[in-house]
Amino acid sequence: MIDLLLWTAATLLMFLLSLGLWRVVKGPKLTDRMLAAQLAGSTGVALVALLAWLMNNNALLDVALLLALLAAISGIAFAKLLRPEQLRKLNQSETNHDHH
Repeated sequence: MIDLLLWTAATLLMFLLSLGLWRVVKGPKLTDRMLAAQLAGSTGVALVALLAWLMNNNALLDVALLLALLAAISGIAFAKLLRPEQLRKLNQSETNHDHH
């Protein structure tokens, strides 16, 4: 019974991951895409960790940890590379582009 619930949770996580990846592609703004990428990364970590448990595969836990590290680094890089004024300009240009 527990295995069925865990596999159901894994299926739900796969669905949520696909929604997050869709938002990464569609945007509409750069900040929305980055937030969606962070959400997809967190969901991916949860999914891989759950699959590691279900499949009794400790190597998948290493993959989950690597995904978590990459998600953290990408978030920090995004915050460091773009200054607030750059984000405002990007968001304004994307908003103006959307209205045309």
